[in-house]
Amino acid sequence: MSRTAVFEASTSYFLSPIADFLADPSITEIMINRHDQIYVERGGKIYPTQARFESEDALISAINNVAQWVGREVSREQPILDARLPDGSRVNVILPPSARGGVCMTIRKFSPGGLKMADLLQYQSITEEAQEFLKICVELHKNMVISGGTGTGKTSLLGAMTEAIPEVERIVVIEDTSELKLRQTHSVYLEVQKPDEYGQGSVTIRELFVASLRMRPDRIIVGEVRGGEALDMIQSMLSGHSGSLTTVHANTPRDAMIRLETLSLMSDVQIPVYVARTQVASAIEIVVQLTRFTADGARKITRITEVEPIDEKNEYRFRDLFVYRRPGGQPDAAPQLEWTGERPSFAGDLYEHGFADRVDKTSAIWGKPGD
Repeated sequence: MSRTAVFEASTSYFLSPIADFLADPSITEIMINRHDQIYVERGGKIYPTQARFESEDALISAINNVAQWVGREVSREQPILDARLPDGSRVNVILPPSARGGVCMTIRKFSPGGLKMADLLQYQSITEEAQEFLKICVELHKNMVISGGTGTGKTSLLGAMTEAIPEVERIVVIEDTSELKLRQTHSVYLEVQKPDEYGQGSVTIRELFVASLRMRPDRIIVGEVRGGEALDMIQSMLSGHSGSLTTVHANTPRDAMIRLETLSLMSDVQIPVYVARTQVASAIEIVVQLTRFTADGARKITRITEVEPIDEKNEYRFRDLFVYRRPGGQPDAAPQLEWTGERPSFAGDLYEHGFADRVDKTSAIWGKPGD
């Protein structure tokens, strides 16, 4: 029996109280607040369950089983564990005393096939026009940021957007915890490594990003920017590595730019604020904003925005291309993602690259050659 098979068998035993949730494809997240309080997320909504572990010791035994698999130690001295189950599901653990109410464990389940753009259409998270527009932007090698809060589906949208990347391109994917699985065969996957119990062997996103630049990538996809690697990414975009895709935690396109600016300033390279702002505005071309609606748990694209050069006051400027709103301002109409009537400043690129045949539902958005 292989090591993976042994671990899967032991995991099934130790996690038996939540086995049904792990097997249920409609459940996306399992939240264990303590051994006798377990919630699940289904369809974007959170529900309490009757499931429970026999005791806190039983839950800790399950956690130790996961920690042993990934070669990590979790204890009162090292109370936080990030790991991955054999199926790719992400596991986060926090032990007391850091978790005051008891042992916490959160499992974000992994979808083997990942969501596709067709799925997002089915869930009404995007319209056909917006889908086609984003697909063309990816093909045009535009640098794009997916912005949203926790649980809005940023990684899912990121994976769906990669469908538009041509098969011939070499793609380097960098993630804190591996989630993305691209259809393109010429893809290289790099993953952050946490230090071992002796503090050795760590590899950061920034180190991986710098290394990836030497791997002759056509595209670099960063699962989430959260530190000083933002500066390296921004500067690589400005130096010819176009078509990069990433995600960031932010509630608006403006917040996303400020977040990237702040992260760039966290680098050990000292640069003035106005330089960081200018570089961010020059590098990022499109921000796709995601929102999770608490009323029904729906996750939707609520804004697709072009980032314009900063103004004379060194402030960010934006051009909203799609906005989630009531069509025509009708108070009784259901909100939807609607084209604002604005054309992207790079509309001419469509014809320069010979991509006019890609246009079906977005001809008004792109205009005609010379418009």
